[in-house]
Amino acid sequence: MLHSLRTKLLCIPMGRHDLSPRLTFQTHPDRYQHIKLEIDGPVAWIKLNVQENKGLSDQYQLKLNSYDMSVDMELADAVNRLRFESPEVACVIITSAIEGIFSSGANIFMLGMSSHNFKVNFCKFTNETRLYIEDATENSGQTYIAALNGIASGGGYELPLACKEIYLVDDRRSAVALPEVPYLGVLPGTGGLTRVVDKRKVRRDLADIFVTLAEGIKGKRAKEWGLVDGVFPTSTFYEQVKQRAKEIALNGHLDRKGIKLEPVEVNETEKGLEYKYVSLTFGPYEHTAKLLIKGPDVVPAIPQKPEELGSSWYPLEMFRELDDCLLRLRFNHPETGLIIISTSGSTENVLSIDKQLSDNKNNWFVKEVILLIKRTLKRLDVTSKSFFTVVDKGSCFVGSLLEIAFAGDRIYMLDDESVKVALTDMNLGLLPSASGLSRLQARFLNNPEHANNISQKRELISAQDANEYGIVTYIADGIDWEDDIRLAVEERASFSPDALTGMEANLRFAGPETLETKIFGRLSAWQNWIFQRPNAVGDKGALSLYGRPETPEFDWKRT
Repeated sequence: MLHSLRTKLLCIPMGRHDLSPRLTFQTHPDRYQHIKLEIDGPVAWIKLNVQENKGLSDQYQLKLNSYDMSVDMELADAVNRLRFESPEVACVIITSAIEGIFSSGANIFMLGMSSHNFKVNFCKFTNETRLYIEDATENSGQTYIAALNGIASGGGYELPLACKEIYLVDDRRSAVALPEVPYLGVLPGTGGLTRVVDKRKVRRDLADIFVTLAEGIKGKRAKEWGLVDGVFPTSTFYEQVKQRAKEIALNGHLDRKGIKLEPVEVNETEKGLEYKYVSLTFGPYEHTAKLLIKGPDVVPAIPQKPEELGSSWYPLEMFRELDDCLLRLRFNHPETGLIIISTSGSTENVLSIDKQLSDNKNNWFVKEVILLIKRTLKRLDVTSKSFFTVVDKGSCFVGSLLEIAFAGDRIYMLDDESVKVALTDMNLGLLPSASGLSRLQARFLNNPEHANNISQKRELISAQDANEYGIVTYIADGIDWEDDIRLAVEERASFSPDALTGMEANLRFAGPETLETKIFGRLSAWQNWIFQRPNAVGDKGALSLYGRPETPEFDWKRT
């Protein structure tokens, strides 16, 4: 069954290419090529209809609903757009528009041809998209269910694993499978292993059989093992799925009226990226860039219906710009390893924005803005760049903007009377890290009482006090300031990027382990390593030879 799927893919020749295109991340349902987004009252449908010849490169075909970044960017956009533009929706069904095949997963030939950097960032992006599906189910009242109307293999099963419930057609051929280990010599790259045992709580020995059984598991056995929540015969499959969706959605969220998400505008040049509130400038040192975040010029009053503020409301527009900037940094600028973050603007205005956010956090629109801020900060957490924050004259690092500093690796603060930082309610758990802790709690794991004490402070905090409280890493007066920053930046930029990526990934996930920290702190690290090993990508590696009539040759030493 899955062997025949593999045979159909063999017609595409495997070559060695660098498929790392310069990506942009803005799209819209009017421009979707690979998915169909349909709204039916309180229920939405996302239907995979991947066009074979419309991937990012003409070097491969996206057969059998296999996907590349072009597909997953549309999926990520749909998930986010449903939260803001269609908040009345209470249940989202992910299925396929092609009968007999749900998805054959990430396109194998795309992976085999792509650069190492692109492969790893592709897996990271798809991981984030699936986590956002779970976030929407948990926090936005939009429950995702998967209707597998055909084979779901590899990443094509990892996508349903992000859904709350999974239903499989019982047609004697459709199965769920994670065949990466036996077929490709790699791991399921978007959380499959973790979700099977941690989320679905499949017995470890059964999971061991499942992920080494290339043909997968189908029908009632898939239900018995806990790999799906139900199996329905072909004749009643869609009726049963629709009925389940109606039970979940009921009447939907009738009190919510969506907004239009305007495009994120950016001017990209050789010197950097320029948005309305965010600017990235490359240099002044090799492999570094400066990221400047501008505070709001004005703070409009919150109307009776906050959604009337629309997508131009400062916290929504700015953090969407920052999110786009982080993605472009990952994919388009892999050699830029150190980002120096600064802010400029009115501290009072940022404090006012934070008060609006915390005072109205129970309103659906404001809650969605807070959740988007949380997701953007998590995107920064798992970005393989060093982040140094510089708090100097004219800065407005307070509350939600100070949280950006906490997400970075070090905070340098100028010891000057005019330079202050401040905490707000936005630092106290509304924007949790992957561990589930606030970044303030994670910062003081050795002294929770201290974290609680300083979280109560609402006054502007000087450099001396910020240093004493442990809010910043280092302070310096005006005489030493520029030299100290320069030396720190030059030193960091001189270190091995591989060592820094491993070091940062270990240090950033302090605190309790969660499904999310396992995916980014453990899975990503292993996949990163395996993607460079000869057993996978060498001339005789399993991924390199996939689709050829040759047998992989492994180095049998295990370490």
